Amino acid sequence: MTRRDIEFDAEGVTLRGWFYTADGASGAAPTVVMAHGFSAVKEMYLDTYAESFAAAGLNALVFDNRNFGASDGSPRQEIDPWAQVRDYRHAITYATTLPEVDADRIGIWGSSYSGGHVLVVAAIDRRVKAVVSQVPLVSGQGNFRALVRADFIDGFRSQFDADRLARFQGDPPAMVPVVDEDPLAPSALPTPDSYRWFTETHKLRAPSWRNEVTLRSVEMFTEYEPASYLPYISPTPLLLMPAQNDVLTPTHLTIAAYEQARQPKKLQILPGGHFDAYVRGFEASSGPARDWFVEHLAP
Repeated sequence: MTRRDIEFDAEGVTLRGWFYTADGASGAAPTVVMAHGFSAVKEMYLDTYAESFAAAGLNALVFDNRNFGASDGSPRQEIDPWAQVRDYRHAITYATTLPEVDADRIGIWGSSYSGGHVLVVAAIDRRVKAVVSQVPLVSGQGNFRALVRADFIDGFRSQFDADRLARFQGDPPAMVPVVDEDPLAPSALPTPDSYRWFTETHKLRAPSWRNEVTLRSVEMFTEYEPASYLPYISPTPLLLMPAQNDVLTPTHLTIAAYEQARQPKKLQILPGGHFDAYVRGFEASSGPARDWFVEHLAP
């Protein structure tokens, strides 16, 4: 396995990441395209998944989302889910130009917010031949109402409207923390496990991560409904992996959404909570994903 830095154009924005060459490959090999979730950067354990896939004979193309990490784009720290969906498709296009890549054997992997993106991409882009969605966001409205107390929602909407007016008048975007030690304080991801994972992973391996996103990122999150695309993924094989006790992208929402997908599909319940998949539960999450891609992208 070798890793090299890559960059490619996405409608005028340069996206940057890594390309992992499959172990033992002679000629073009199957390839998995990967990006991270809400505000996260590629150093937040995407390398470990890519290494696992490469060891099994799969190339892996990992990139930072626009406006984050090593990638260009502005406003910085703004998350537009539809722009990120398009960027997955740009990454697929770029992958097909590489000599190491078999363009007829492309898989996509996503986790958390990007776990929602890959559901959309798999439904609308038939170049995708297998998809793995880990601890995904399936419903922006459902997730928003699960995380935010009902009596706080109108206050959030007032903030969204004020930010929209301020931006129209030329002011910079309003910002909000991604996480806060106090789950009742204003933040995009108001759960204790989110605060622990992001702050610890930032210190340990991802110095480029910043604890802020634009307020509009949160508004766009509430408008995003990836589950509506689930019926259209078939006949592309889908592996959906919710965590057993996920309080950030609630387990019951993902399991209910799974019922909307058609065959071929598989539901794999991961141990622990939302962030356990990356560290303590890494083997439990990476192994089934690796095996799914090997099964469905093999010659």
